[in-house]
Amino acid sequence: MSKPLPHSTRVPVPGFRAVRSADPDQVVETTLVLRRAGKISDEDVMKLAAEPVGERKYLTTEQLADAHGALPADVDKVVEFAHEHGLAVVGQNTAARTIKLSGTVTAMQKAFGVDLKVYENEAGTRSYRGRTGQIHLPEEIAGIVQSVHGLDNRDQAKPHFRVSEQQVQPRLGAIVHASKKLNSFTPKQVATAYGFPQNVTGKNQTIALIELGGGYKATDLKKYFQQLGVNPKVSAVSVDGATNHPTGNADGPDGEVVLDIEVSGGVASNANIVVYFAQNTDKGFLDAITAAIHDQKNKPSVVSISWGGPEANWTQQSMDSFNEAFKDAAMLGVTVLVASGDDGSTDGLTDGAQHVDFPASSPYALACGGTQLISDGHTISSEITWGGTPNDGASGGGVSQHFPVPSYQTGILPKGFNGRGVPDVAGDADPQTGYQVLVDGVSTVIGGTSAVAPLYAGLVALMNESIGNRCGFLNPVLYSNPTVCNDIVKGTNGAYHATAGWDATTGLGSIKGSDLLAKFTTKKGKAA
Repeated sequence: MSKPLPHSTRVPVPGFRAVRSADPDQVVETTLVLRRAGKISDEDVMKLAAEPVGERKYLTTEQLADAHGALPADVDKVVEFAHEHGLAVVGQNTAARTIKLSGTVTAMQKAFGVDLKVYENEAGTRSYRGRTGQIHLPEEIAGIVQSVHGLDNRDQAKPHFRVSEQQVQPRLGAIVHASKKLNSFTPKQVATAYGFPQNVTGKNQTIALIELGGGYKATDLKKYFQQLGVNPKVSAVSVDGATNHPTGNADGPDGEVVLDIEVSGGVASNANIVVYFAQNTDKGFLDAITAAIHDQKNKPSVVSISWGGPEANWTQQSMDSFNEAFKDAAMLGVTVLVASGDDGSTDGLTDGAQHVDFPASSPYALACGGTQLISDGHTISSEITWGGTPNDGASGGGVSQHFPVPSYQTGILPKGFNGRGVPDVAGDADPQTGYQVLVDGVSTVIGGTSAVAPLYAGLVALMNESIGNRCGFLNPVLYSNPTVCNDIVKGTNGAYHATAGWDATTGLGSIKGSDLLAKFTTKKGKAA
């Protein structure tokens, strides 16, 4: 007897329809997330985040596995289920509570009670393997398996970057736009404007970048970093067979990958930057995140994510499993930063409602919104919310329809906000005041909230080096010390407007790097 897996319902992608059954002999790989051996409560995470940073005792991966990983008996039951249905166990991670299974479409359909079909758009130019309705599990593992990923391989996320207008490209200099003098910047100039600490380089820190397509050319990175006078070490990790695969198109995913690398490396000039490449599916996305968080070779202290999509496009089982992965990161002392999106308060949907982007809406992620920065490369003369110009993009932000208000936002959100508020902070993202980068041999200017997550990932690497310990989960410290941010009080992202204090366009504002660092290095190492 089988039971439906709660919150696993899928509907077709709008504009796509089922045209045929999936190839019965096609081999499919799934990732199953199992229940925890011992619960990690929100209070556990907040208590850890409240400890003086010098005294924080984060869990090791082994301790996480022992205390909060998958139960051995549960693993045995899932392995037995796999064998009974002709599925091969191709990987498992006790700490991440994941088991990967491989088998034919026929075997997967029988094992999970689904009907897999090929869905195509009207033009017949795009397709994916998908399902509708719920996943079903045998009664003996129904309470063990929390989520199943990979049966449906639709594109799950999009990169959050915007290439500047073409007239800006040839000279990377000052331009006149809307009667204001706007300049593009190097990452170092933005870091200087935000007062990032200057006497550290991110040495012995590893920044993980999650990428769901595209790639980088080593020759571009070498040339770019030489121009900036920095020397980060960049390497790639293949997840589920995905690799560093440049497309030769700066407007495509290459623009995202290179923006993330060059911005984070331009800030943390001596850090190790590890790029985790995965397929753009909910399975690939989750597998890349867990690979980075639990990487015992590279040991990232910060994870930057510049991909996402409206909460409405996700299954609740996926959002909950991603959120639990970020909770693991908090207990391990890994800071997770996520771009809040580039399509304003609707997040690009046209249903007339307001939406926020996931995974930025996870309470355990630092959601990064966007601003328009006016600066001479040293000091800030003006900073407003990125938005307000039709078709030019805007800072993603609003209220989550899935996650409740986290404790650190209690009493801070506006009236009527009955869920997690997004973003938490913001930084330069307007493509008209964007970042000078080198992509596929072309010097260009790129903006978007995609730039803000790696910008602040670089800051975290600098702070971790300075402190001699991991900052870990930053949200409670930021909300307890809002003066470490430049409050943004002008601008709009559509339905929401900047105002004094937290707002749904730029959160608490742009981070003043050295001011935040000071909160971790006050007397006796206590955060203020």
